[in-house]
Amino acid sequence: QARKAPARSRWARRWMPAAYEWVEAALAAVVAVLLVFTCLLRTATVSGVSMRPTLQDGDRVVILQLGCQDPDYGELVVVDGSPAGQPPIIKRVVGRAGDIIDIDFAAGVVWRNGAPLEEPYVREPTHTRWDMAFPLQVPAGCLFVLGDNRNHSVDSRSSRFNAREMAADTPKKSRTPGSKVW
Repeated sequence: QARKAPARSRWARRWMPAAYEWVEAALAAVVAVLLVFTCLLRTATVSGVSMRPTLQDGDRVVILQLGCQDPDYGELVVVDGSPAGQPPIIKRVVGRAGDIIDIDFAAGVVWRNGAPLEEPYVREPTHTRWDMAFPLQVPAGCLFVLGDNRNHSVDSRSSRFNAREMAADTPKKSRTPGSKVW
């Protein structure tokens, strides 16, 4: 006469394969998320006022870590060449290698290659002068970057700021009035 399997083993035979599938799916999801946020994306919190009104202190941004070899004018980039010991910062690309940048501090106008820039994202005219002499030519392999809140930003106008290393990351955001940066 055949013996009946104990209730516990019948339960294990019925539910263990499903439990293994759930664990396997959860581990695959965790690995996928770790790979995406290690190799492709990272998040950061904006600290400071230098990018107002575009980015506010405390905004969160998602940073694309691939494909930013030659950023376009007006793009936001994460620059690792900030003053010694400071974390990477977000600035706007105003000039690329070979461009001639001039700033008329009296009028608050930035010029690139002899033409004034139209900058609707700037909070106020550029009146704050740092220690760089203008006009200047952006060296090969460099970017000239400025904060949107020009009079409250340490950027390429200062010799303390070294943007010689190309920015490697581009913050991607979607923003509507009153929303947070994602």
